[in-house]
Amino acid sequence: MKKRIFNYLIPALLGVLVTTSCGEDKSSGEGQAQAQQAQKLPVISIPQQTLTGYSSYPASIEGIVNSGVRAKIQGYISNVLVDEGAKVRKGQALFKLETQSLSQDANAARANVNAAQVEVDKLKPLVDKGIISNVQLETAKAQLEQAKSNYESIAANISYATVKSPVDGYVGAIPYREGALVGPTDTTPLTTVADIEQVYAFFSMNESEYLNFIQKTEGATLQEKIENFPEVTLVLANGKEYEQKGKIQTVTAQVDRTTGTVSFRAIFDNPNQLITNGNSGTLKIPIEYRDVPVVPLNSTFEQQGKIIAYKVSDDNKAQTAEIITRATIGNLYVVESGVQAGDKIIAKGANKVRPGTALEPQEVPFDSIAKPVEKLFQ
Repeated sequence: MKKRIFNYLIPALLGVLVTTSCGEDKSSGEGQAQAQQAQKLPVISIPQQTLTGYSSYPASIEGIVNSGVRAKIQGYISNVLVDEGAKVRKGQALFKLETQSLSQDANAARANVNAAQVEVDKLKPLVDKGIISNVQLETAKAQLEQAKSNYESIAANISYATVKSPVDGYVGAIPYREGALVGPTDTTPLTTVADIEQVYAFFSMNESEYLNFIQKTEGATLQEKIENFPEVTLVLANGKEYEQKGKIQTVTAQVDRTTGTVSFRAIFDNPNQLITNGNSGTLKIPIEYRDVPVVPLNSTFEQQGKIIAYKVSDDNKAQTAEIITRATIGNLYVVESGVQAGDKIIAKGANKVRPGTALEPQEVPFDSIAKPVEKLFQ
């Protein structure tokens, strides 16, 4: 009886083992198939494009003529004849200083002139008749010239009491008003008159930027290079571009040892006087990149400070590419190295794969990825 039961159990156990083994083999095969399944991801081909980027520098604005107006004599302001922002002509009266004491001095000086003239007139006939020597007459004449000189000096000071504009332009701030005592030694001028029909924009580059800029500009001499500098753009303090384009006029061509920078001056027409002395802005110099490979920013990700993209290898595997850039223009990287025109890279989701990941590339148009994302809110 026991032997019969044993004979039944052995085939049953063998059947269970075979069934279990087949199940494990099937499960393992399915897992491997899933592991080898390629990921469907959009890819793009890297093109070559010609783009214009900009280097930006803080700039300060001044009128091409910016003249401080100062009193030549000391005195109290009796009248302010113009208002801030007024357009004035060269020689136009701006301030009037009190001249009462000067007028009194002038009257006394004129009296001295008259007295000296009377003395000369009195001595002339006496000398002619030989009654007195010519020395006395010459002495009287010298005293007359001295009296005239004194009077003319006081008269000049009276004329200086009317402070006039040294140039054509626009009146700036007026810190002094009626009753203020002013003089030639004051550190603050009475006002500033600026010619802002054209304005200067002053900016600086560091030594490295200067050398790169100069070396990339055509021309054998510095003057030739300045003439070949591209037109520049001024962005005003409100973030808007100024409508007039500017031209770089001068370069110091000398590195300031204190700041390590080289100074530049650009000039802009200012027909509507929109900008004036003291304005600030950002000066933009265009840089053209011809036939360069470009990569959309959103096709890359950063890893430990490096810009990473995934190329698609010939066998459709994800291959890490570290991208070295020359510039960022809009939402594109201008590529120095790492990828080249014609390479295929993962367009989106590059940060979700790993090196060697099997891919099923879904090629999409470059512009569909490179197109800037519109802002819905500001």
